[in-house]
Parts: sequence; C-alpha cells; structure tokens
Amino acid sequence: QLQLVESGGGLVQPGGSLRLSCAASGSILRIYTMGWYRQAPKKQRELVAAITSGGSTNIADSVKGRFTISRDNGKNTVYLQMNSLKPEDTAVYYCQLRMREYDYWGQGTQVTVSS
Repeated sequence: QLQLVESGGGLVQPGGSLRLSCAASGSILRIYTMGWYRQAPKKQRELVAAITSGGSTNIADSVKGRFTISRDNGKNTVYLQMNSLKPEDTAVYYCQLRMREYDYWGQGTQVTVSS
C-alpha cells in the first residue's frame, strides 16, 4: 500500500555533505509526518529530524545547525541535507512516514563519514 524509497547515502570525508531523499508512493493522505532516524552499530535507533505536513520541524540537538529537513508535498518526498558531517554521523539512515496510527519505514541507506 505504501512504499518508501531512499537514496543519497554513501561515503564522505569529515566536513563533507550529503543529501538524502525519500520518496513515498501508494495510498497517502495529505496530513502526515515524515522524518529521518539513524542507527549506528550496537546502538538504538534515534530520531534525527522530522517535519509535519504544515512544515514544523523537530531537529535533534546533535545535528542542529548542520542538518536541514525539508519536504515536497507535490512529490511526496522528504529530504535531509547533511553538512559538516562528522564520523559520529556514520549510521544507517531510515526514512519514516507517520500517518494516522501507523508508521512506515524505508529500507535504510548507509552513510559513512571517514577519512
């Protein structure tokens, strides 16, 4: 019914930038929240950023000032612009869509920050 396809991950050097994209397709209502979570090895999945249908954002303290979340409702797509990347940002990044009482997840995309 609903599919999330992520892209944009890869290997970058510290201080570099990446832009993640997540496109949703299927049965989607107009009111929904989309966000990004990440999970490093042996660590719990944590919220990175989220954005509501009205444009309100919630950004984790660890990435404030470096990451920006945005969305294109016409394309049902959410973006995560990641600047000034640090090795601590290395993780699998998962796109999430929250609609009604359900959460939908993308397949995850690997982001590795290393010199």
